[in-house]
Amino acid sequence: MKKIIFTLLLSSLVFYSCNKRKDTPKSPSTEVKKDSVQSSIQEKQELLKTGKQGSDFVPNEYEIQYETEGDLNQDGLADQALVLRKKDDSLAQRNIIVLLKNPDKTYRLFKTSRTVLPAEYNESGYKMHDPEDISIENGVLNINLYDIGPYGNQFSKFRYMNNNLVLTSIETYNMGAGSHSSFTYEPMKGKIRLETVNTMEEEMPATVETFKIKKELFVFENISPENVATNAYNSVGNK
Repeated sequence: MKKIIFTLLLSSLVFYSCNKRKDTPKSPSTEVKKDSVQSSIQEKQELLKTGKQGSDFVPNEYEIQYETEGDLNQDGLADQALVLRKKDDSLAQRNIIVLLKNPDKTYRLFKTSRTVLPAEYNESGYKMHDPEDISIENGVLNINLYDIGPYGNQFSKFRYMNNNLVLTSIETYNMGAGSHSSFTYEPMKGKIRLETVNTMEEEMPATVETFKIKKELFVFENISPENVATNAYNSVGNK
C-alpha cells in the first residue's frame, strides 16, 4: 500500500515540475529571453545601502509585481518584501527582496533571492500559478502559490531567526485522477507528513503517514522550495 501511495505522490510531483502548462497564455508578442536580473539588482544594491521607500531599491528596467508589509524581525517596525520582474520580459527570472525598516523610517536591504519563486510562465508561455501572493505575519514571510490544475498549490514559510530568513515549512497539495495528496515538510524538525485521499470511493478514505528524516537548515537566499520538496519526497520514497 505504501508503494502505491508514494507512486501517486511522486508522479504528481514529477508532473508538477516537468509539465507546467496552464490555460492562460502569455502574449505571443513577448519574446522569450534568458534572464540576467541578478547582476542589475546587485549593482543597484551595492550603490544603495538605505532608501526612503521600497521602490528606491528597484532598478529602472524592473517593476514591483507584488509587495507586502509586516513586522518581520519583531522590532515594532513595518518591514517590506517585494517581488520584482523585468518590465519587458515576463519570462525572465523574478526576484524577491526583503527590506527591514530603520528607526529613522528608512529601509535597509536584508535579503535577496532569485530562486525562491518559480518561473511565472513555462517555456510555452503559460502561467504556472494563479493567484500568487506574499505576506508578512508574526515574524514569518509567507509565499503562497495556487493552482487547481496539475501543478497544485505550494505554500512556503520563512521565519526571521538570528538575522536570517529560515525555511520552516513547505506544504503542497495536488489533485490527480482518483486521488488528492498533500505533503508537509518541516526541515528544521526533520518531519514529513503525507496524506492521500482516495476520491474513487464514496467515503473518500484518507491514508496518513509521517516520517522522520535528517534535520536541515535552509536559508532564503540560497534555495528553491520546489527543489527542497522534491528532494524530501525522494528521501522517503522507498521507506
